[in-house]
Amino acid sequence: MTSPASSPPLRWTAPDGRWTEPDLHLFPQDGHRYEIVDGSLHVAPPEPESHETIVRAVVTTLRAAAPEGWWVCDRLGVEIGDSNLVPDVTVLRPRSSGASWCDPADVALVVEVETAATRRFDRLLKPSLYAEAGIPSFWRVEPGPLLRTYQLGAARYRVMHSIEGAEPVKLDAPYPVRIAPAAWIS
Repeated sequence: MTSPASSPPLRWTAPDGRWTEPDLHLFPQDGHRYEIVDGSLHVAPPEPESHETIVRAVVTTLRAAAPEGWWVCDRLGVEIGDSNLVPDVTVLRPRSSGASWCDPADVALVVEVETAATRRFDRLLKPSLYAEAGIPSFWRVEPGPLLRTYQLGAARYRVMHSIEGAEPVKLDAPYPVRIAPAAWIS
C-alpha cells in the first residue's frame, strides 16, 4: 500500500469527442476558469485580486438597484448551444429557472471584467456568443476602470456608453442604475 504522499497525481483524460458541461465537473475549484466554446475547452488562469474587487463592486452596485425579483450573480454559467460560458456577473430576469447553467432567455445582462489574460476572449469571442444567444445587454469593464455598455441590435452589439470617473451616470438597462466606475476601485 502506498501512502498518499507517494501516490501519483490524479490524471484525467480528455473526452473522445467534444467537451460537454458534465466534463467541467472533472476540474478542481482552483481559481482557474473552465469554459466550453463550441465543444472546445478554454481555461483562463486565476484572476488577480484587483479583478475580484471590481467584480464584487459591480455585483454590489447592480444588487442595490435591482427591482424585486431580479437576481445578480457572480460566475453563474450560461449554456449557449455547445458552449458553456461563465460571465463575471450575470443579471437574471424575474421568474428565471434558477438552473446551475442558466438559459440565455433568462439573462438580461452579462458583464465581463477584462484582464490581460482574458482581453481577446472578453472583447471578441464572448460578446459574439452572447449576441447570438439573444442576451440584450453586455457590459465590459476595462482597466481604469472604464465601463463600456452594449445593447443588442441586429444580431450584434452596438456601443451605448463609455463611462469612467467618479461622477455617477444613470443607465436604463437592464433596469435603472447609477454607475461610477472609479468607485469600484476605491
